[in-house]
Amino acid sequence: MVIAIVVTHNRRELLGECLSALGAQTARPARVVVVDNASSDGTPEMVEREFGDVELLRMADNEGSSGGFHEGMKRAHEEGAEWLWLMDDDTIPSPTALAELLAARERLEPELPSMLVSKVLWTDGRMHAMNTPWPDRKRAERMIEGAERGLMPLRSATWVSLLVHRGAVDRHGLPLKRFFIWSDDIDYTGRVLFSEPGYLVPTSVVVHKTESDKTHMAATPDRFYYHVRNTVFIIRGPGRRPREKAIFAWLLVSSVLAYLGRNPTAASAAAILRGLRDGLAPLRPAG
Repeated sequence: MVIAIVVTHNRRELLGECLSALGAQTARPARVVVVDNASSDGTPEMVEREFGDVELLRMADNEGSSGGFHEGMKRAHEEGAEWLWLMDDDTIPSPTALAELLAARERLEPELPSMLVSKVLWTDGRMHAMNTPWPDRKRAERMIEGAERGLMPLRSATWVSLLVHRGAVDRHGLPLKRFFIWSDDIDYTGRVLFSEPGYLVPTSVVVHKTESDKTHMAATPDRFYYHVRNTVFIIRGPGRRPREKAIFAWLLVSSVLAYLGRNPTAASAAAILRGLRDGLAPLRPAG
C-alpha cells in the first residue's frame, strides 16, 4: 500500500494543483494525507470542499517541513503503509510519476531499496537546481548495476517526490523536527542511504513550482538563517563520511559568500552569524 503525504502551508492554489495531479496518476496511491501546517488562507476548507477523499491532518502550529513530514510519516507508518510517497505542496507529479517509481522497484528485485526518487524539473523544463540528487559514487558495483536498470544510486535526495519504504522508518525513525525547513530532507535521506540502497528513477518526472530554482539565494535573511544553521547540523551530525562533511563545509562557505554578494546588508550578516551560533550550540536530544 502506498500512502502519499503532502505538506502544505498557505499555498491553497498550488496544493489544489498538486492534489489534482495525484488524482490523475495512472497508478494511484491508496490514500493521500495532507499535513496542513496551520494555514490561514482557507487551505483546510478547500481540501474538505474539493477533495473529499483526501485525509487532512491539521497541525496546531506551523512546524515547518520537518515537523510536517515527521507527523505525516508517523501517521502513514502507523496505518500500515508499505511505501510513503512524500512531496511538498508545490510538487506537480506527471501522470506516470508513481507508476514509474513502482516499476523501478520491480526491476530491482530481489533487492529492496529503502528510497526511490523522481527526476525533478523546474517550470522551464530544466533540472531543478535545488532538487539535484547527490549520487553515490563510492559503490562502483551498485552504480553499474543501477545503470543497467536505468537507475542512479543515491547518497541523498529531497522531499520532492520521494518514495520511502516503511523499513527505513523502522530502522532510522522519523525526520528531525529541529531542522524546521531546509536540509531536513538531505539530513534524513543521507542518514538512511549511508548504509542502505536508494535510486533516482529518471523516467518518473515531477515539476517543482518554486518561485526560483535557486531558493536559498532568493531567500530573505530570516530564511537563509535556516540554510546556515541546518548545514552546520548536518556537518556535525551522523550519517556522513569525513570527505562529505568537508564538501558540505565548502558548500556552506561558498553559498554564504554568494548570498552576501547578492544581499550585502547588516540583516544578512546578522542572520548568518545567528545560524552559525545556533548550529554550533549543544544539540538537544533528536526530535
